[in-house]
Amino acid sequence: MFVFALAVVFKLCSIQFIQGDQYRSLAQERVVKNVEIPANRGNVYSADGSLLATSIPKYDIRIDAVQPKQEVFNEFIKPLGDSLAKYSGKTSSYHQNVIKKARLDKNRYFLLARNISYSDYIRLRSFPILKLGAIKGGLIVEQTTRREHPMGGIAERTIGYERTDENGNVTRPGIDGAFGAKYLSGVNGKRLKQKIGNGQWKPIVDYNQVEPQDGYDVYTTIDVNIQDIAHHSLLGQLEKYEADHGCAVVMDVKTGEIKAISNLGRNKNGKYYERLNYAVGESHEPGSTFKVMALMAALEDKVIDTSTIVDTKKGSKRFYGRTISDSRGHGKISAARALEVSSNIGLATIIDDNYAKQPKKFINRLKGWKLHEPLGVSIIGEGMPDIAEPGKANWSRNALPSMAYGYNLRMTPLQTLTFYNAIANDGEMVKPRFIKAVKEFSREIEVFEKEVINQKICSDQTLGEIREILKDVVVRGTGQGMYSENFSMAGKTGTARTDYNNYEEWLKDRKYVSSFAGYFPADNPKYSCIVVIHKPSTKVGIYGSDVSGPVFKRIAQKIYTETPLIDQVESLEVVNTRVEEAFESFYQTAQTYKTIMPDVVGLPAMDALALLENMGLKVKMEGVGTIKSQSITKGIKIKPNQIIVLGT
Repeated sequence: MFVFALAVVFKLCSIQFIQGDQYRSLAQERVVKNVEIPANRGNVYSADGSLLATSIPKYDIRIDAVQPKQEVFNEFIKPLGDSLAKYSGKTSSYHQNVIKKARLDKNRYFLLARNISYSDYIRLRSFPILKLGAIKGGLIVEQTTRREHPMGGIAERTIGYERTDENGNVTRPGIDGAFGAKYLSGVNGKRLKQKIGNGQWKPIVDYNQVEPQDGYDVYTTIDVNIQDIAHHSLLGQLEKYEADHGCAVVMDVKTGEIKAISNLGRNKNGKYYERLNYAVGESHEPGSTFKVMALMAALEDKVIDTSTIVDTKKGSKRFYGRTISDSRGHGKISAARALEVSSNIGLATIIDDNYAKQPKKFINRLKGWKLHEPLGVSIIGEGMPDIAEPGKANWSRNALPSMAYGYNLRMTPLQTLTFYNAIANDGEMVKPRFIKAVKEFSREIEVFEKEVINQKICSDQTLGEIREILKDVVVRGTGQGMYSENFSMAGKTGTARTDYNNYEEWLKDRKYVSSFAGYFPADNPKYSCIVVIHKPSTKVGIYGSDVSGPVFKRIAQKIYTETPLIDQVESLEVVNTRVEEAFESFYQTAQTYKTIMPDVVGLPAMDALALLENMGLKVKMEGVGTIKSQSITKGIKIKPNQIIVLGT
């Protein structure tokens, strides 16, 4: 027994003095911990300051039903029940009974209201018992934030979000995701919580140990008016043609700022919503919109000119054992006309005749324009372009003629638009930009300027020739259905097969991609735009001029008829030299002649009247206009209230 007692004493001393700090720390960790309080995420704004995305605080209100003293609880339980009844619509007796039961059950984490707004939170914490705070009243407040988009589904995918799943995987689409970690997220705060059993924790006090620091605000290039126009123009056409999905992008020609971007996909119920960012992330064969790049390469390499004659036969021609067809035969036409009517045979012939023996020359021209590289835009998930070249698995003798009319290569709509924008921008290729600035209130944290990818994509001669052809596409080519006498546009239609790997299956269910890329106005471009619609119903229509062209036209016309124009006025003070000189002469006369009659002949009647009445004279005016005579001669000393007659 004595040895056993010594062992017990030894163990007690060991726990108290040797392992004491370790056990005390472990006990503290198990009953008290620091919990992170998420910072308010910064807001996302449009170019004009309209709110696109914001974090709304939401609150859960609970009560530690054991914490209030008995006398306090007895005195205020009925008033608390009455206040909760007015708030919730349930009876006062119901609230009193459930709170009394929670006290009897020693519930220290009883829920009173969940996911309420800030105004409701302020209201509830003023209720009896709760207004006494955490220590005296048992008030427990837990705050969370919810991301909301005031514009609803418009541009929702581009504005984006940041979400973390149960496995810790983070999804960051759009602007919100791209700039979340660096700017929007802020710095989380900390708050002490105490374990109260059953795996539940409650705040020890009703304030934070470390206050969270809110994230910065991001100002985008999006124009809400243009965005609304693009969204509804695209939506209407998708519904009309029962298409699978589509996108529309509007870019400022000079700066590369994206003014609108709409990405709509169809769900299983046939409704369209912002499903994926197709404009940025979906690489596909561009089809006939790529013919512009092919012809520009040939013009710039001077292997042809716009008047070079190409034989398109009767709408069908064999290339290395494979037939290339046009929608109809055009016979012998110029290279310029081949692009206007979008002849597959015409462009395939031009490229094959001049580059078949030196395909690298053509490929290097495309690479010189950086068409094989992603743009490196800020939004995560940009699709990779792919251009066939000798040595690659997708290269064959047929690759070159196929590339001439937009097959055997892949580009995203935004990459295609960037090239067309360079044509509109006098050859300067600028990087598409979604962000203008990052701010903390009015203080600028970072400003994003124009970024040039290529100072000059081609010579002025090639540029002028291709711009004339793109105008003629709308006037007399495949886009002539879009032509308007009142408004000029330039661009290129595109129609491409898709999902045709199994050609036999494709013949049973034909699928196409319809597109239109261009800019407006044609002569002094302000905006460039691309519209791409995937898998329209073949029963309604498939061609780019019919499917995507009308969306482009609607966007262009509505921008110039419905978007308010703002002119900056540098000064409201306009200097008129004649008026300034006349005033100076009048002022000098008024200062010189106080009691001596001045010469007012030649002065305007109103100036003479003001001058003489200020000298104390009574003026009688005969007629209107310029003074031709005065009854008191110049130089005569005058008296107060003396009458003078002025003739005009």
